[in-house]
Amino acid sequence: MDIVVKGRKTEVPERFRKHVAEKLNLEKIQKLDGKVMSLDVEVSKEPNPRQADRSDRVEITLRSRGPVIRAEASAADPYAALDLAAEKLGARLRKQHDKRYTRRGAGRVSAAEVAAHVPDAATLDATGAVVPSVEEPEAVPTKRIGSLEVQGDGPLVVREKNHVAAPMSLDQALYEMELVGHDFYLFVDSETKEPSVVYRRHGYDYGVIHLRTDPMVATGEPSPDAGGTLGG
Repeated sequence: MDIVVKGRKTEVPERFRKHVAEKLNLEKIQKLDGKVMSLDVEVSKEPNPRQADRSDRVEITLRSRGPVIRAEASAADPYAALDLAAEKLGARLRKQHDKRYTRRGAGRVSAAEVAAHVPDAATLDATGAVVPSVEEPEAVPTKRIGSLEVQGDGPLVVREKNHVAAPMSLDQALYEMELVGHDFYLFVDSETKEPSVVYRRHGYDYGVIHLRTDPMVATGEPSPDAGGTLGG
């Protein structure tokens, strides 16, 4: 297995590629997960000078026969960002490794205990990226890119991801969400076979949203709730 290093709208120097190979020790990773199929490292750069302290972002994605494990971090340079992301990846790999052996033993980590076992939950947006709070300048020109209107020069990053989802329980969805370090997780409920979303609330609380198909909409008949408001 090789480590694939790529840059998104930025060049990746050979020195950094060598540092990635040294930092992400494949032998140690395979000891924790012997079914690893690929390890991708993506480097991107934030051109906004206001975000100089976290201008470089590194995302590590590990794919195996089990769940996908992802870790990402931002810092003032790509080397520091890689170190932070590698620490997160190692913690999540050890957590996955320990859970695998816990299942074989007498105990098992429940959904209520998941938060207590997460090393450092990240605060991310829907794309999985850290979005800084930037004040909008006044009287900036607007341009159209596809179906979007963009003010100024951007930067604009549009990412679209497609995933093949196997039905799973709510307990498993919570575990998968913590494993990738996101604040939400979209999954197909194994009981209802409908798409659902689990998300992090305040403290150690979690919420879940279930989608149900409106039978009247499915048959082409107008729904009695169309145009109304949601009840409290």
